[in-house]
Amino acid sequence: MSKKVLRRVVAGAGSVALAGGMVATVGAGLAAAAPIASPQSWGSHGVAFTRTIDKTSPNVGDTVRVTTTTATSGVDTAYIYRIQDFHPACLTYVGNSARVDGTVENAANVEVNADTNGLGYALLKNDSPGWYIGLNKSRSFSFDYTVGPGCAGGTDLMTTLTAKYYSVAKAWSGTDALANKGPTLSVAKVASTTALAAVQNVQVRQASTLSATVTGGRSGDPVDFYDAGTKIGSGVLDGSGKASFQWTPTVKGAHSLQAKFPDTGYATGSQSAVQNVNATQANVNSTVAVGAVAGAQVGKASTLAATVTPAGAGGTVTFKDGAATIASAPVGADGKASYNWTPATAGDHAITAEFSGRDGVNASTGGPVTVAVADQPAESTPSTTTLNGLSGAQVGKATTVSAKVSPANAGGTVTFKDGDTVIGTGQVGADGTASTNWTPATSGQRTLTAEFSGNGTVTSSSDQVSVSVAPGTGGGTPGTPGTGGGTGSLSNLLGGFGSSK
Repeated sequence: MSKKVLRRVVAGAGSVALAGGMVATVGAGLAAAAPIASPQSWGSHGVAFTRTIDKTSPNVGDTVRVTTTTATSGVDTAYIYRIQDFHPACLTYVGNSARVDGTVENAANVEVNADTNGLGYALLKNDSPGWYIGLNKSRSFSFDYTVGPGCAGGTDLMTTLTAKYYSVAKAWSGTDALANKGPTLSVAKVASTTALAAVQNVQVRQASTLSATVTGGRSGDPVDFYDAGTKIGSGVLDGSGKASFQWTPTVKGAHSLQAKFPDTGYATGSQSAVQNVNATQANVNSTVAVGAVAGAQVGKASTLAATVTPAGAGGTVTFKDGAATIASAPVGADGKASYNWTPATAGDHAITAEFSGRDGVNASTGGPVTVAVADQPAESTPSTTTLNGLSGAQVGKATTVSAKVSPANAGGTVTFKDGDTVIGTGQVGADGTASTNWTPATSGQRTLTAEFSGNGTVTSSSDQVSVSVAPGTGGGTPGTPGTGGGTGSLSNLLGGFGSSK
């Protein structure tokens, strides 16, 4: 008996010297994992080992238990001094989970290394007296691990062990580096999802940011962006799971955008829904030049003129006297807009012109231009202007708007407005009547104005009425000038009044 004890002591001393090289040896053997089912059994120097993993296809976040059972055959005996359980470094040992025969082992007898040559291990030690195995006496050693996100999905990951022991029957002591004994485990890939953020205000030759959010991906993973199935660029995921790409469309019109996350070693591929966007022509900047005004006089109409560059019909120019709005006039195909302005006070007036912009052209402001307005001449003749009655019209149908100027032979023009917006200009005839065609675009209460320009010694005057516009068959949009409307007419004139300036 004393001889056996001596052998055990010698074995313990010799195997300590071997332990330093075991990790590298086992690590090299684990480099190329092939599938090995659970459980696995083998024998070495009279000791039988059976190794089991309770979950060989875990998901990230699962806890797996690795159990190794040792036994001898017949009446042979042996002593186990150390069990070193190797696992992929992406598994993390669960504290206080090491068990011998189902009983939690003293933490002082457990050594944990998180990563050695790509492997981690948990080591159970009992150098003296060792764990006895023999007739009707086997031993089990188990360790729990948490599966981390660093585990490559769909890949066979090797586990194995080394054992330091003394076999009485074989008269052998030492450490077996049992490389590639298994079993292996294969972690399921994380299911990913990909979403493409809304892409808005897309313009030709202007950069737009395409942004995708991926769940299940890892920082640094690629995300590809497509337009109608053609790859247009890529980005990489940051720590928050987002990737972006600066896309500059070169073609006007419809584009079908999509983000795709390719399959990786850790996550399954996914793709976003297709997002259809329309790339418009990028707007160009505009300028407005305000024309000079000469001979302006109180009570006499002077033409305010503005020229928009680039030229083209569309939009309006709003003329202002300081902060006060004078009127808004449409821009013609030649880029020009004008309005007959009758100043009410003498002195210097700062006139500006504000262009509203149009499709493809940005808004702009011109001026101010200083206009010197003289006092009204003493020999001037006052005038009156009266808007004539209107009836039987609805939205969308042309209606004649007319005004009567007195004295009848005054000449000049009458400018008709809906609110501040010019709707037309009529020449004053020999009978003092001027008219224009108005097609109301919206239903509801409208304010019409007729402004006589004045002419020669005859001063200007104006009249204003409030009218109710009935909806047309298309409905109309109440209260918004220049929008909506079907066919119909202007009706229910509420009244008017004349005034002279």
